[in-house]
Amino acid sequence: MPEYPVILGVYSLKQESGIGMGDTSTRRDTVTYWFARQTGPESFDVQPLNIYHVPSGVITHLGAGEFLGKYTPEPQYYRMYTVPALNSLARKLAEGEDLLAEGKLDEAEKAFIKALMIDEKHVKANYGLGTVYSEKKDLQKLAKVINTLLNIEDAFSQEYREQFNTFGITLRRNRHYDAALTFYERALELDAMDEHVYFNMARAHYEKDALAECANALDIALAINPDFAEAKKFLEHCKRRMEEGGAGQA
Repeated sequence: MPEYPVILGVYSLKQESGIGMGDTSTRRDTVTYWFARQTGPESFDVQPLNIYHVPSGVITHLGAGEFLGKYTPEPQYYRMYTVPALNSLARKLAEGEDLLAEGKLDEAEKAFIKALMIDEKHVKANYGLGTVYSEKKDLQKLAKVINTLLNIEDAFSQEYREQFNTFGITLRRNRHYDAALTFYERALELDAMDEHVYFNMARAHYEKDALAECANALDIALAINPDFAEAKKFLEHCKRRMEEGGAGQA
């Protein structure tokens, strides 16, 4: 049994379109190229290729009938154009991540920017660049990266959960609490039943000394998952501080 998702490669989609009106109208075929993955026995994802031949932009979910009936495999295109471009992107991303781990922020920034020149909506590269700007306390550039991530729905998917969590921790550690909260609020727009996001929101509120908001977020986390032991302990601590007169407002 295959382990999904399975990368299928590049597929083309031919669509007929009309030009002109009346007696002067003509029909022509338009061909577009898509990166395809099989996500289940009867489900597929397609994502358009950008000018650099890498997948970028909105992912469309298709059933087996529509995908197999409309899309045509393009193995030569995939080998000649997309594979080399994806390899180049992967090298730049890996270089950026290695430099970031070594604390070489300026060099990491350059590597992530090179990756984003190939795919400006690449999730991992944007998370990496955002981490660089958070560490450098460059709030203006950080805001731009966060705005980009907020508009990439896939950035909050399970596939990028590790990057999402790490980025949130980085924002909080560097005292970018409002940015972290904005990020978590966007995640909840896509999945309002994620107790871990509420827990992380509570930690950001706590660091701002907004104890009432912290307790409220923990209450919601526990309503979703009553067995969330870490949230229970955190809520007890928060309530003790509030009873001691330590409740602050953001």
